[in-house]
Amino acid sequence: MMQKLYSLLTFCLLLSSVVMAVPNPGKPSSKYYEVRIYYPTPGKYAAIVDRFRQYTLKIFEKHGMENIGYWTPTDTTQKELIYILAYPSREARDASWKAFGSDPEWKAVVAKTEANGKLVDHVDQIFMTESDLSPTIKLQKKSPARTFELRTYTPAPGKLDDLLSRFRDHTLKLFTKHGMTHIGYWVTQEKDGGQPKLVYILAHPSEAEGKKHFDEFRKDPVWVKAKEESEKNGPLTTKVESIYMTPTDYSPIR
Repeated sequence: MMQKLYSLLTFCLLLSSVVMAVPNPGKPSSKYYEVRIYYPTPGKYAAIVDRFRQYTLKIFEKHGMENIGYWTPTDTTQKELIYILAYPSREARDASWKAFGSDPEWKAVVAKTEANGKLVDHVDQIFMTESDLSPTIKLQKKSPARTFELRTYTPAPGKLDDLLSRFRDHTLKLFTKHGMTHIGYWVTQEKDGGQPKLVYILAHPSEAEGKKHFDEFRKDPVWVKAKEESEKNGPLTTKVESIYMTPTDYSPIR
């Protein structure tokens, strides 16, 4: 009798640990998010990363912008700084950037750091809102620092809802099963009114572990069946992009 009770208790504890690890999506945050990717002018990569460390984050905060995370690609041939900001709304975002651009403190920083030439060649922007798939986005610093993966899914025409449903019903649980940590899930806001994309970030102990976990995920019979059943009428995506990233030493999420 006691052995059966012990076995039942052990099972319940294991079950609760799995449940707690899976995102518990509720009502998504109303925040407006922006991914910004900075491409440096030749030889200025380190200077861009350092300018954010010394000056930019503080001035962003001064103007009501929320620093979410700052990363650089693990592939060191890709000279990019990737970061995410959050705002109360699109209107608040525009007002904050206008105030930031005209701030005398920021103008002085630009004059000082660009005395020998511009640091930024160009900037890519992605505007997003939180998906109901997303866990609460927590600005946590883990030790040792984790490796992050930014994944962008371009849905097949008319398939965004089906893609989100597959994540909701199957993918999230399977990611957790295979050792991946959910950071955040968003859908893009396309300026041309086109179909939004799904953007999400996972955390892994390392890039090698992340790739290993994805290989295991793809071979999982539960996933194979879910993918097959969900794609009876055609694939749900036309393109999947993945970037493995290292957090900077000043990133709120590490």
